[in-house]
Amino acid sequence: MMDRLVAIMARLRDPDTGCEWDTVQTFESIAPYTIEEAYEVADACARGDLADLKDELGDLLLQVIFHSRMAEEAGAFALPDVVEAISDKMERRHPHIFGDVADGGHHLWETVKAAERAEKSDKSALAGVALGLPALLRAEKLQNRAARTGFDWPDAAGARAKIDEELAEVDAAATDAHRAEEIGDLLFSVVNWARKLDVDPEAALRGANEKFERRFRTMEDVAGAAFEGLPLEAKEALWLRAKRAATDPSAS
Repeated sequence: MMDRLVAIMARLRDPDTGCEWDTVQTFESIAPYTIEEAYEVADACARGDLADLKDELGDLLLQVIFHSRMAEEAGAFALPDVVEAISDKMERRHPHIFGDVADGGHHLWETVKAAERAEKSDKSALAGVALGLPALLRAEKLQNRAARTGFDWPDAAGARAKIDEELAEVDAAATDAHRAEEIGDLLFSVVNWARKLDVDPEAALRGANEKFERRFRTMEDVAGAAFEGLPLEAKEALWLRAKRAATDPSAS
């Protein structure tokens, strides 16, 4: 099965007889598609749609094949090397399963990961937090890494107070660039507060997005073609109606 997909990608990438789109792609041009496919996998999981999940996992697997093929063409590595590397890593990070270590669990996983980072040139506790991660997720990972060194608020109150401080700095910003910087700090502080409250900020914002979209679509359905031309007050009334309907379907 895998050999068939590998052969398909090799044919698509053939410089003489391959697909004109596939042959000109690079690691950089394909990376956004890889991220998009990972999100579509997550979306299928969130919807509990296993048929769609099967398709999306296939799309994500294709991304792995695509990157591996380009690396093979460059003489760097091939798909078997990718499989071997992740197999070695999983065994190395589970010595209580594949080795002779008696104790295990997530703390051991993190210990092994820290040891791996220590062997690399970048010795920072923040090393390896991918730049391509969504900003909220990366902020949370950076904060968690810093927290392991003891650089963290002792409780949620300190993180909450920091939000007020950052809000004041946004209000005081004199230029657009400064305001953008301070809003970035504010968002970072909100992620920190969420982390201290054991709330997944990425999941929380995803839920807020879904809620907004659901209510907005309800507003459009109720108003029909006249929606865009309605004054703001009328749209606010529709929003409240959609909000009530979400909590009490009989209210609609």
